[in-house]
Amino acid sequence: MKYCLGLLSLVVFCSCSGKGGETKALSHTEKVKLEQYMVAGQQLYMQHCSACHQAEGQGLAKLFPPLKNSDYLNDNVEGVVCVIKNGLSGEIVVNGVTYNQPMPALPQLTSLEIAEIATYLYNSWGRSEGVINVKEVEEMLEKCEP
Repeated sequence: MKYCLGLLSLVVFCSCSGKGGETKALSHTEKVKLEQYMVAGQQLYMQHCSACHQAEGQGLAKLFPPLKNSDYLNDNVEGVVCVIKNGLSGEIVVNGVTYNQPMPALPQLTSLEIAEIATYLYNSWGRSEGVINVKEVEEMLEKCEP
């Protein structure tokens, strides 16, 4: 119950602002959808991402980059969605630090699950971008380079 109340507080707080920090009032339906995506996204994140990126998104030393306060996430939702689905190899620079550990692909994830993870990432640790919906994710996935 304590967890649910905390998450609900986060969702209400996050729902008050939209992309670019603009204040945006969400309808009841939008708030409920954001809450649902956040709960499912956190569970999926803990299952698939937290071993490397850690529970609070801080990354792991110079092995795995942080997601919290990550400049890589800024204005890069499409790239992040592609990385979740297809993985990543080679060097990546995050917050001025070079990382070179491969990230495995997660091809078993559905578009909905990727949307939930992305929504969680973009509404946690000080971000409040709102729902990244399934239709958007499907369109992004069509543009991913192999």
